[in-house]
Amino acid sequence: MPITPLTSPPELAPIDQSRSALRALRFNMLLALLIWIVWLVFGRGNALHHLLIDWRVALTMVFGSIVGGGTSEGGGAIAFPIFTKLLHIAPYDARNFSLAIQSVGMGAASLSILYLRVPIERRALLYAGVPGIAGVIFGARWIAPLVPPVIVRTSFTVLVTSLGIALLLVNREGEASRNSKLPWLGGQERIILMVAGFLGGIVSALVGTGANTVAFMVMVLLFRINEKIVTPTTVILMTMATIPGFLVHIFWLKDFSPAVMGYWLAAVPIVAVGAPLGALICRHMTRRAIVNVLLALIALEFVSTVVLVPFSHAVLLASAGTLLVCGFLDWLMSQVQLYIPPPAESGAEE
Repeated sequence: MPITPLTSPPELAPIDQSRSALRALRFNMLLALLIWIVWLVFGRGNALHHLLIDWRVALTMVFGSIVGGGTSEGGGAIAFPIFTKLLHIAPYDARNFSLAIQSVGMGAASLSILYLRVPIERRALLYAGVPGIAGVIFGARWIAPLVPPVIVRTSFTVLVTSLGIALLLVNREGEASRNSKLPWLGGQERIILMVAGFLGGIVSALVGTGANTVAFMVMVLLFRINEKIVTPTTVILMTMATIPGFLVHIFWLKDFSPAVMGYWLAAVPIVAVGAPLGALICRHMTRRAIVNVLLALIALEFVSTVVLVPFSHAVLLASAGTLLVCGFLDWLMSQVQLYIPPPAESGAEE
C-alpha cells in the first residue's frame, strides 16, 4: 500500500487569509466570552477573589495556556513544574490542577481546532483517545496512590526529556519527508495506537499530562507524521483524557481540595483566551519552528529539575534507568523504515 507523502497546502490569497484570521478571532472571542460567563456564575464572588489573591497561578497560565493550545506538551507542562518547584505546591495538587485547568483550556483549544478545520489525524482520536480515557481512570484509581511525590515530580521530567530525545532522533534526518496522515491503518497500527493511548492515560493520571506526549512520540517518531498535523491532534487527545481524569478526582476520588479549586478559578479566564490563541499560533508556525519551541521547553524543564529538585540515590537511579529505557524505545522507533515516504515522492513543509 503506497504511503501518502505530505504536500504543502495551496497558498491562500491575502484576502482569504484575512477572512480566515478574522473568522478565527471571532470564534475564539465568543468562546472566551461564554467561558467567562460560566466562570462568573459558577464562582460567584469567589471567582474574582481568587483571580486577585492567586495572581501567580493566573500569571503562570498565561504562558501555560498558550503552550497547551499550541504544542504537544499541554498546559501542565508549564503549570506542573512551576507549581512544584517554584510555588512549592504538593505534586498531587499540581497534578489535579493540571487536569482541571486543561479540561477548560485544551477543551477550548480543541473546539477552536475543530471549528477552524485545522488538519488532524482523526483516526488516532479513536484508537489512541478511547484507550487514553481508560488509562487515566485506571491510573488515577490504582496507580497514582502508590507513587511517592518525588517520583511524580521526576516522572514528568523523564516524560518530556523522552519527547526531546524523540524529536532529536527524528530531526537528525534533516530535510526528511513527513506523512500527512497515517500511511495505512492495519491491525498492527491499531494496537500500537491503543497501547500508546492507554500508557499515556496512565502517565496523565500521575502528572496531569502525558497522553498527548506519548501519542506525539509514536506518531512522529514511528509513523513519521508531520508535527503540524500531530500537534493539534494531540491537543484533542489530551482533552479526551483530561476531562474524565478531572471528573474522577471530583466525583469518585473526591481529592480535589479547596486550595486547588481556588487555583482553578484564578486560571479559568486566562486559559479561555490563551489556549485557543496557542492553537491559532501553531496553525501558522512551520514544522521546524514547532520542533524548536518544544526542544527549548524540554531543555528548560530538564535543567530546572536538576537544579531545583533534591534527588536521593534511589530516585536518581530510577529516573536514569527509566530515561534510558524510554530513550532506547525512541531509538528503536526511529530505526523503523516502514513508514518513511519515498524521497522522490515527498515534499515536506518546513
